[in-house]
Amino acid sequence: MSHSWTLNGRLIHLNSSSDRAVAQRVALHMQRRIAEDDWRPYATRADALKAWIRLGGIRLQVLRALGLVDGSDAGSHG
Repeated sequence: MSHSWTLNGRLIHLNSSSDRAVAQRVALHMQRRIAEDDWRPYATRADALKAWIRLGGIRLQVLRALGLVDGSDAGSHG
């Protein structure tokens, strides 16, 4: 059974139903960072995104859904 969640019209693919809570938490966290322009512990937004892109997975899908990165930024992670 596949699991998914939609954020900003983008489908977030999840491995299990419990991953939905993780995706929602990541989305809220990223939305707060955007609103507050808070990228700590990184010096810049670009530095933060570069580090988070490397993590891939749900975080990367959320970053894409929020328009923080696109497919060309993300390389083969995901």
